[in-house]
Amino acid sequence: MRSLDDIRDEYEFLDGDERYRLLIELGRELDPMPDALKTDATRVRGCSASVWVYPTPGSEGRLHFLADSNAAITKGIVALVLATVQDRPAAEVAATDIAAVLEPFDLKNQLSSNRTQGVPNMIALIRETAARLAQGGQAA
Repeated sequence: MRSLDDIRDEYEFLDGDERYRLLIELGRELDPMPDALKTDATRVRGCSASVWVYPTPGSEGRLHFLADSNAAITKGIVALVLATVQDRPAAEVAATDIAAVLEPFDLKNQLSSNRTQGVPNMIALIRETAARLAQGGQAA
């Protein structure tokens, strides 16, 4: 997965439809999520498209998320959110203000509200999972 700084640099250089293409490309770069993990328990509520996020414990206490969506641009937004936290220690992820980190992308003004309405729920799910793991809980 690309670094968030690299994504932001490219995103700021682009406009309109090119930004949509970048998001779609980011979504295609996500690790594949097995269909068996796409359950009601891993589904993010409040998204207009179907979105699934599954945390896996990575090496050295780092979190790695598998995610997918049935909509290409939404999947790209998921990839953008994950770029802020992927493969970082659970305590660091729990303490990260993901919404603030994503502010330079100005998603609310770049995308329709139905494409971004589930983002706060996805962020909450990621941070809650990270907080639980940082305290010694289970990933899923």
